[in-house]
Amino acid sequence: MNAGWRWLALALFGAGLAAPVPAQEEGGRFYGMLRERDLTPFGFLRLDMRPAHAVSIEPHSFAFEMALGYQNTWALSQNVEKYLVGRESTGRNIIGPEDVEAIRNLPGENYLLDLESATLDLAVHYKLSSQWTLYGIATVVSYQGGFMDSGVEKFHDIFGFSDFGRPAVARNSTNIILDLKGAQATMLDVPETQGFTDPIFGLRYSGISLPGRWEMSMEAAVKVPLEGERMFLSTGRTDYGVQASFRHLGERNAFHADLSAVYYAGEDTLAPHESQIIPTFILGWEYQLTGKTNLNLQGYTSKSVYTEAETELDELLSDKFQLSLGVRHRFECCLMSFAITENLQNLNNTPDVGFQLGFAWVPRIKPER
Repeated sequence: MNAGWRWLALALFGAGLAAPVPAQEEGGRFYGMLRERDLTPFGFLRLDMRPAHAVSIEPHSFAFEMALGYQNTWALSQNVEKYLVGRESTGRNIIGPEDVEAIRNLPGENYLLDLESATLDLAVHYKLSSQWTLYGIATVVSYQGGFMDSGVEKFHDIFGFSDFGRPAVARNSTNIILDLKGAQATMLDVPETQGFTDPIFGLRYSGISLPGRWEMSMEAAVKVPLEGERMFLSTGRTDYGVQASFRHLGERNAFHADLSAVYYAGEDTLAPHESQIIPTFILGWEYQLTGKTNLNLQGYTSKSVYTEAETELDELLSDKFQLSLGVRHRFECCLMSFAITENLQNLNNTPDVGFQLGFAWVPRIKPER
């Protein structure tokens, strides 16, 4: 069973959860898509427009969000995978200088990215008027070897998936080997790194009228490198983005679609990227399980930050596809959420698995129409 079939089964399971349930005394409401960003290490430092929410607050009031994300990435080129599979018979070993030399001597370009990262997003929204909202997002990130390798491997074993050479490398270690066109970077057992990434400032307009139960909003955002270029934390360059969000709010089902375009100014560290426009499309379904609990299923696709100028590897040039399944529950003025995200089609350019725990405080939420 490949990843696509696995997620199809998960989606069907989610649909089963959405079977009719007894009506609740209190009517439910829609919250919009899961407010999670792309956690892919490839291009993680670029501006990524967050999926739009569907919650409106009273003018001249604040709302606050906090989201904790965690992801495990094991991504490698085909030649490196073959090399590690041939090395599995010797047991788990730390990748040493001899292995790095052997990987560099493999034909063509090659790479290995083995790490975990945790992110904490802190966002504040201020409603300037009935239609305009200003927001800011600060993100703290921590990179480490982590703890999820064993669980991911057991999951692969249970469902008969390939291990992609994982058993040849020591668990919960950090390994970065990039031997791409015009760039070489080797970082083994990298010390834990943490700090603030570049802050994001945005403006949202929600006064666009559409027929029926359709709604639309527009927003623009900028990522500002306040402290200049920093390894793993900032590209040192300014990115800009715009996003159009559409949603159809039914009785218990809602459908959401976000289309965004980001001017990514590129970066020079590790594997350099050229400046470019990166489009992203997110499609989501939201279902009211109860008066206060909603189920979300959404798909994410985005263009890779790599171009043929940096690499000729299809794994890195291919688009990114991810699927998220989550549940949210409202407590008076607060909203809690939990979601799991996994890569789909191209397994070597996105995280193996990611989780997000979210919290939103909306003290002056506006009643739905």
